Amino acid sequence: MSSPCLISRLLTVLLIGWLSTGAALASERWVVLGGDIAETLAALDADINVIARDDTVMHPPAMAELPSVGYLRQLAAESLLSVKPDHVLAAGHAGPEEVLEQLAAVGVRVETINAQPTLNAIADKVRAVGQLVDRSQEAEALAGDLSEKLDQLANLPALPPTRAMFIMQHSGLTPRAAGTNTAAHSALEAVGLTNAFAEMQGYHSVGAEALARQAPDMVIVSQRGLAAMGGEAALWQLHGMTLTPAGREQQLIVIDEQALLGFGPRTPDQLFTLRQDVETLLGASARVQTSIHTSTHTSTRQTTTAQRRP
Repeated sequence: MSSPCLISRLLTVLLIGWLSTGAALASERWVVLGGDIAETLAALDADINVIARDDTVMHPPAMAELPSVGYLRQLAAESLLSVKPDHVLAAGHAGPEEVLEQLAAVGVRVETINAQPTLNAIADKVRAVGQLVDRSQEAEALAGDLSEKLDQLANLPALPPTRAMFIMQHSGLTPRAAGTNTAAHSALEAVGLTNAFAEMQGYHSVGAEALARQAPDMVIVSQRGLAAMGGEAALWQLHGMTLTPAGREQQLIVIDEQALLGFGPRTPDQLFTLRQDVETLLGASARVQTSIHTSTHTSTRQTTTAQRRP
């Protein structure tokens, strides 16, 4: 057989294999577990038939409207099996583990994307998803773009020393703030802010005394968190908030929790948005302080001049 004919036949075989893989993916019934995984599938325009998701999947809107099988960390085999999946694509922290094992035992293919909860792991997560859904080339391009954005963010000029408080939830009369070993802490560091509650580990409720002691310059809160506490007016009325620079100047930034903290394809852009919002607040604060200083200086000068009049 001549070389051109052999090459042609090989290309035909590869094409048939690629089309068969794509058709199989499209015909299977997929359940997606994890907001970051769902967003990655959408960003890759993966041609798979997602028929259900978990409660953390809130983007894109088309997936958010699908039936939910429960909360990511508290799944039940009965709920998952009720949607008759062929394939489950899960974030590494989905569970309990025995539930996923039960699915595999009855013939459901379960793929888990294990990635560290860090910004640097976003690109690897994208590549892993791309390989599973036959979008490796697209995933490589997307991963490179996301890594480049994170590098650009890291190379931005340093901000003035600024202490920020990140409120994830609100319970009773005390806000639940982010300490170290949280996605929120990583986000604060990435945009050049100091976490006012870095002495804590994880998320904890903080009272008036802690607020006054840590004295955050600004508050960053999720949209859902702000709504849960009754809006911005309710935030500034929290016990101890008026004792902080943030409370006195009402320095607030509201963020999309899933986009910023999900460590998915939308996260780098959301970090840039947060950085811009921080710069805007700091700029406004600086202008206010300058105005106050100028006004005070002018008033003092006028008083001094008046005292010198005979």
